[in-house]
Amino acid sequence: MARATKEASVQEMLRTNDPILISYVRSLLMDVGIESVEYDSHISNMEGSVSAIPCRLMVHDGDVDRALATLADSKLEW
Repeated sequence: MARATKEASVQEMLRTNDPILISYVRSLLMDVGIESVEYDSHISNMEGSVSAIPCRLMVHDGDVDRALATLADSKLEW
């Protein structure tokens, strides 16, 4: 018997090939209690230095407003 599950929806906060920027933004979000997930990091690492596939940083839909406010407060320039 199949079990019904409700999947959480996520939104992209950042798309970049800069692993330091991804790490820094994840740290900022973690500091304010926002869970984030990095998408495409494995394939991005496999393709090498071509930078054809950037990593994406995702947050849950319910955290988007707080995440955007956190990034705005950080005054990051990218």
